[in-house]
Amino acid sequence: MAEEKAIKPEKDKKLADPMAASIDAATQQMILRAQALGIDTVFDRAESMKPCNIGIQGICCKNCAMGPCRLPLPKGGIEGEDTRKGLCGATANTIAARNFARMVAAGAAAHSDHGRCVAEVFISAARKETNDYQIKDHGRLRDVAPALGVATTVEVDGVMVDRDIYEIAVEYGEKALAEWGKPEGTLDYLKRAPKPLYEKWVKNGVLPRNIDREIVEIMHRTHMGVDQDYKNIVKQCTRASLADGWGGSMLATDMQDILFGTPSPLQSEANIGIMKEDHVNVIVHGHEPVLSEMIVAAAQSQEMLDYAKSKGAKGIQLGGICCTANEILQRHGVPPAGNFLQQELVIVTGACDAMVVDIQCVMQNLANVAKCFHTKLITTHPIARMEQENVIHIEFDEHHAMDDAKRILKLAIDNFQNRGTEVMIPKQKATQIAGFSVESIRYHLGGTFRGTYYTLNDNIINGRIRGGAGVVGCNNARSQHNNECITLIKELIKNDVIVLTTGCNAIACATEGLLTPETAAVYCGPGLAEVCEVVGIPPVLHLGSCVDNSRILLALTEMVAAGGLGKDISDLPAAGSAPEWMSEKAISIGHYFVSSGVYTVFGGILQTTGAPVFQNYLFKEMEKLYGGMWDMYTDPIKHAHAIIAHIDKKRKALGIDKARERVLMDMADRQALSA
Repeated sequence: MAEEKAIKPEKDKKLADPMAASIDAATQQMILRAQALGIDTVFDRAESMKPCNIGIQGICCKNCAMGPCRLPLPKGGIEGEDTRKGLCGATANTIAARNFARMVAAGAAAHSDHGRCVAEVFISAARKETNDYQIKDHGRLRDVAPALGVATTVEVDGVMVDRDIYEIAVEYGEKALAEWGKPEGTLDYLKRAPKPLYEKWVKNGVLPRNIDREIVEIMHRTHMGVDQDYKNIVKQCTRASLADGWGGSMLATDMQDILFGTPSPLQSEANIGIMKEDHVNVIVHGHEPVLSEMIVAAAQSQEMLDYAKSKGAKGIQLGGICCTANEILQRHGVPPAGNFLQQELVIVTGACDAMVVDIQCVMQNLANVAKCFHTKLITTHPIARMEQENVIHIEFDEHHAMDDAKRILKLAIDNFQNRGTEVMIPKQKATQIAGFSVESIRYHLGGTFRGTYYTLNDNIINGRIRGGAGVVGCNNARSQHNNECITLIKELIKNDVIVLTTGCNAIACATEGLLTPETAAVYCGPGLAEVCEVVGIPPVLHLGSCVDNSRILLALTEMVAAGGLGKDISDLPAAGSAPEWMSEKAISIGHYFVSSGVYTVFGGILQTTGAPVFQNYLFKEMEKLYGGMWDMYTDPIKHAHAIIAHIDKKRKALGIDKARERVLMDMADRQALSA
């Protein structure tokens, strides 16, 4: 039983106040349960361990053994020349820029390496080296193949005919994989951006040459004694982040859609309450969907369902955490059990028979929590293992994917009978509509008759919709769980700003009930509410996992192409936001949005505040180069109104700051328009 295995808390250790730690009732309930059982969670650790005041400002350098060199801001700030230096003479600007750049490098590496793994599986499927994966979405492959210079037709006897789909897939997959290390040229997908934006990248010399090189070059430049000009370091940040957003992440999204199916809207649920006491509960966690796709298929097979019933369970309940959750949600409707900060709490229910993890955002403390219960914790990726002895490692192989998935499920099913008697599953769960993509948004706005982003642009021009915001990112235990994101989004939609969301932020929106069309009547301003009612969409559109932020880039590109809102992404009344960011991936994402012309606001603290000159370069000077810039607010309402003010500024520049008069038209008027 959990009570017998519980880790006793240290004497006088600070514990989190559940109400202050999260706005989510299920999370509050499970924090209390964990504390009662003496189980340590991230919320309690955040109380007992405070962040370094100098490190959080970005002005601690540990890039050589003469350090760490710490350059605290003088009380009262800098007056006159900033004379702070490390042992080697590195200034605060250099140190902060190097630290920022290393976060970009790590974030770009994480998302892009995810994409590389998908590319390897894609090629295996294209070559028919595995029976478990096929090319599912032929239309999507034909749509994106030309972006890598892959022809979809061939001339036969003077007539152009379609090439074999697997022939296209092999060439596309090989060219995609080459983007990580090709010796010449630049990334092919960059030309999917609006032409004026591409020309800015050319002018500023930031076209990524290949994905791996730009990440390696950041690490070289930030080694002791190399690049010591913060502007030049940021230039390399731009190259690496573009290699992520318009390279590795975008390739990952496209190849996942081709392999597993392009998402379309579907209904599901969200929160810890999706777990079922009379079912085998299997939670998949991480970011890479190649194995979880097989687990979904295996869990739906009659063989596994019969096996579960033979062990006394009524069925198999799959759930997810983080972006693996979003991947299987958007294609199969598998409900997420929670986001990043809820991962330990899912095990605390006592009902988690197995948690299967792949890469990224997986807390090592999961192993300690699993010891307190019967839960099997299973790692599956060669680069992501845990040192604790109670962790099982089953390494995934795409050539035997279904066999691996069934082996994992059988472990979970066999473990169902080992549950303790003290199972506590919160009742809280919410309905959500998820699975939006660039293509499905186009269809919902215009149908088959007018499948473009014209309708969205028209409603922005006429003032029903004020503008758009991409609100994405993680949770952070330094702020109240889900509060910043939910408060921000409610303020945006109240002011007629439509929201696109991904990642853990999307799961927060789902648990709060913001991902249903009915939400619009409750929380939206009159214009956005009217559009949502007519079209039948939520005011917050779930676009997938955090690699799927590339969908937001392409949606913005579609808006430019639809016309009426300027010639470039930077002209659009749109902004980006990461209200509860935590991960280095968020910095890479933020920087590729800024470098794509998007005003991008982060909540909490950016690790730049200790170098005001460097921060000013990010927050103001970058706009002159790319049309986008960074910003930061700790208050979510001020954060929202900074976005709204930016949207209003762009509306004014476009000459659409006043709502267009609505005219009732008769049939003669309509016929005159189409003449």
